[in-house]
Amino acid sequence: MQLDKTDLRLLTLLQHDARLSNKELADKLGKSVTPVLLRRKKLEESGYIKKYMAIVDRHLINRSLMAFTSVQLKEHAEELLHAFQQSVSRFEEVMSCHHMTGTYDYHLKIVVADMNAYHKFITEKLAKLPNVLTVQSSFVMAEVKDELAYTL
Repeated sequence: MQLDKTDLRLLTLLQHDARLSNKELADKLGKSVTPVLLRRKKLEESGYIKKYMAIVDRHLINRSLMAFTSVQLKEHAEELLHAFQQSVSRFEEVMSCHHMTGTYDYHLKIVVADMNAYHKFITEKLAKLPNVLTVQSSFVMAEVKDELAYTL
C-alpha cells in the first residue's frame, strides 16, 4: 500500500490523539467522513495501525522504578533464543524486549514499583531462566524524552 499525504496526516493525527472521532478527523483533513473512515479502516487492515491504547502515567499506578537491563545468554541456538523470548514476553514487569547485536543479546525495559520489586524480579524470574549468563542493569534517573509518535 502506497501512502499519500492524507494517509500520513491521518496517521499523525491518530498518533497524537487516537480518541478523535471520524468526524473530527474529517474536519482536520478537509475531507468528508466516509472517505476518512475508509482510509482509517484500510490503514488498520494493512497493518499501519497496530492498535489503539491509553498511555497511563506509571507513577500514578505505583511503577516508579524504570531500568534498562541487558542480558547475555550462554548459548545462541535458535530454539534457546525463542525460549528466552517467550519467557520474558510473559513477565508483566518487561515493557519491551529487543534482540540486539553487540556484547549483550537482549535489552529489556523493566518497570516496577521500587528497588525491592526489581530485586525480586531479577532473582526470582529473570536470573532463573535457563541459558541466562549475565544481567546488567541501568536505572533511569529522569525521563528526558519518551516519544511514542513517529514523525511522518
